[in-house]
Amino acid sequence: MAELVTTRIEDGIAHVALNRPDKLNALTLDTLEQLIDTAGRLRSDRTLRSVVVSGEGDAFCAGLDFGTVLREPRRVAGAFTPRPWRGTNTFQEACWAWRRLPVPVIAAVHGHCLGGGVQIALAADFRITAPDAKWSVLEARWGIIPDMTGIKALSQQVGMDIAKRLTMTGETVPGTEAVRLGLATEENIDPYAGALALAGRLAERSPDSVAAAKRLFNRTWSASDRRTFMWERLEQARLLMGANAAEARRANTNREKPAYKPRAGINPRG
Repeated sequence: MAELVTTRIEDGIAHVALNRPDKLNALTLDTLEQLIDTAGRLRSDRTLRSVVVSGEGDAFCAGLDFGTVLREPRRVAGAFTPRPWRGTNTFQEACWAWRRLPVPVIAAVHGHCLGGGVQIALAADFRITAPDAKWSVLEARWGIIPDMTGIKALSQQVGMDIAKRLTMTGETVPGTEAVRLGLATEENIDPYAGALALAGRLAERSPDSVAAAKRLFNRTWSASDRRTFMWERLEQARLLMGANAAEARRANTNREKPAYKPRAGINPRG
């Protein structure tokens, strides 16, 4: 099978790239399965500090390759069936698997970011976009809706009116507008460099507190106040008793750079 998703790890950062540049990284079923497998492997690496997801060539991702995918109707039917232990099917898990990672995921977006590409980007914790990148919830042009966790992700990122407009019209917006709307976090003429810079800043903090922050926001974004307060207490108690919080206190007291241990073996639920 072709390597449609490549991964290399350097200095605690996993560099994950969609690798179908001749097709603007349009998604096939093989690509989706490789995304899920890659996220699963990275999930267990406790030395990992962050993940940068990008696209090779001229685009981040031009969405689903309907021409290729629809040639295998039986396989599509299987991929559409949800996993009972996850609540996601293959299309959805290819995105939501990145929410399940216990480390920050940063999408570096350039060129086309369309349809399924938008949904992969929205599954990241942060999105650094080129000002001239083209963003579109493109499914409207095909007479369908985003179904790779896009509805949930859009509801968390933008107001309902904007989410409805983007989903119903399929309009294309540049990266600058994507930032203004809340689809993207920030713009950078070199989004990959911007993503690495953010990864470097995150690596300066305790891997346990960064992981706890991701877990906490993922678990409580739409939860009640009472439930949120409960999870705050539990996460804080765990951190206060951990080695990395002790190291942060020691380093700050002595005005030294902290030497953190690998992340504690706790994964976010999603």
